[in-house]
Amino acid sequence: MQQENAGIDEALVALLALLWQARQDAPEKPWSLAKLAKRAGVQMSTLLRQLNALSSAGLAVVATAEHGGGSASLSAAGAQLCATVFAAPPAP
Repeated sequence: MQQENAGIDEALVALLALLWQARQDAPEKPWSLAKLAKRAGVQMSTLLRQLNALSSAGLAVVATAEHGGGSASLSAAGAQLCATVFAAPPAP
């Protein structure tokens, strides 16, 4: 039986971390869904399900194209959350 930390899905936290990394690398350019799936090591269907959850929570912006491609990035609220959660600890 898998134990959850305060009801937080670790896969969603890992995806938030990837989206945060993408924002740090290129703040104005979202990562493609293919790149995110590869980096996360998940199938596209799993990635889309996770992104849907983050989007519903107002933490991510997902754009899908008719031909099957798309991209994702953090929303303003998602960026604010990640800045808090993934901030480097203060120097001693």
